[in-house]
Amino acid sequence: MLSRLFAPQRLIPLRHIVGTTVAGSCLIVAASACSSAVSIGNADVPEWKATALPTASGTVLEDAGKILNREPLVKDAADVPAGTYTLTMTCDGGGKAFFTVTSGGSKIAEAGAACNGSRERARITVPAAGTVQISASSVDAPLLYAYHLAAGS
Repeated sequence: MLSRLFAPQRLIPLRHIVGTTVAGSCLIVAASACSSAVSIGNADVPEWKATALPTASGTVLEDAGKILNREPLVKDAADVPAGTYTLTMTCDGGGKAFFTVTSGGSKIAEAGAACNGSRERARITVPAAGTVQISASSVDAPLLYAYHLAAGS
């Protein structure tokens, strides 16, 4: 009786079913790996930032928000002293966020962060006291971003 149930001609359809099920499961897992763990539209930015990028001492410029399209979001700080700073950035939602730092109207640095919740750091030298501006953008919108520029970190 068992030999008829597991006869080779009966195993072929079973193999096909198992193979199809495994392939379908792999596609579902792959698709979910590409989707954002964070719902950008419903995200509470201050709550997300509190855990993703806690405040740092000596911060001269910081921002956090949602990049909903490819338009850069710009923030500036006046009277930033010349010196060496650390730009710490993070983003979430998939893709990558880009940060452009200008001082006195001249670009002084570009940096990026992979949007997987990790923190990236870049050393920035502000050559002269004055206004510093940071532009955050992404071609992978929508996503959440946060950064701070802190002295001597």
